[in-house]
Amino acid sequence: MFISTGVDITEVRRIRQAVERWGDDFLRRVFTEEELKNAENRTSLYQHLAGRFAAKEAVFKAAGDSGISWQDIQISNDRQGKPICVFRNGKGKNMDVCISISHVKTYAVASAVITKKSPNS
Repeated sequence: MFISTGVDITEVRRIRQAVERWGDDFLRRVFTEEELKNAENRTSLYQHLAGRFAAKEAVFKAAGDSGISWQDIQISNDRQGKPICVFRNGKGKNMDVCISISHVKTYAVASAVITKKSPNS
C-alpha cells in the first residue's frame, strides 16, 4: 500500500563546504559509520555524499515523521549496486522505502517512495 513520496536536490558544493567548515562533526551527525566507510574510496567523494544526503532528505519528506533523525536512516547499496534505505534504531518498522539517486558534477538528486510493509516482512 502506497504511503507517500519525497524528493530532494542538493548542491555538491554545499556538502563540500559543510565538510570543510565542520569536518567530522558534520559527517558524523549526518552519516552513519557504514555510510562513511562506504564513501572512503569513492573517486567523487562529495558527489557521493551529496547523493546520500539528498536521499536521506527525500526519505524525511516521504516519511513525514519528525522523530526520525539522520542516524535513523542508512543509505547503502545492494549487491547489484542499487541504492537501498534501511531504517535503524527501531524507526520505520511499518515502512518499506524505495530510493533512487543520481548526480552530476554540481548536483545530486534523490527520490523516495514509501509503502506500508507487508505483514510477511
